[in-house]
Order: sequence, then C-alpha cells, then structure tokens
Amino acid sequence: MHTITLKLVTIVTERILEDRLTRTLDELGAKGYTLTQATGKGSRGVRASEWEGPDTRIETLVSPEVADRLVAHIAERYFEHYAVIVYVQDADVVRGDKYV
Repeated sequence: MHTITLKLVTIVTERILEDRLTRTLDELGAKGYTLTQATGKGSRGVRASEWEGPDTRIETLVSPEVADRLVAHIAERYFEHYAVIVYVQDADVVRGDKYV
C-alpha cells in the first residue's frame, strides 16, 4: 500500500467563523475539508450557549506549504478575538494525490 505524508490541519472554533474559514481553506489551496460539531471546555470555559450553537471542528489534509499558510492566516486574523485553536499533525494518507 502506497501512502503520502500530508498535514492534517484541525481547527476548532466558534461556529460564527465556519463560512469564513471554509472560504479561506479554498482560497489558500485546500482541496476539501470535513466539518463536525464540537463541544467541550477550554481556556475560555464551557461554551454552552443555545444562541451560538455548538463549536465547529474543521479538518483538512494539505501539503506542508498549504498548512503553513493556513496556520499563519488564522493566527493573524482570529486568535486575538475568537475562541479558536489550530493543530497540525503528520498523516500518512492512502490516495494522497487527491489532496495536493
């Protein structure tokens, strides 16, 4: 089985940023993403507002260059004013050519 090593970028953020961040993924070179609802507790406490809804978890498989651009963009524009966390992991991907 042949794999390619890509970066799995995971973003957990307030739902209000979902559309902005998915557009950013497209603009910066991601070929796709997965969205899931997320709940939990972090440095800003438990987010339990019915009005805001659950947080969003966005995952995308990208090249190291795209991962760097995504992390820099999100850090620059959102870290100061929103509840958002980003982490990057290596991922050995089957059919990885679909993502680069």
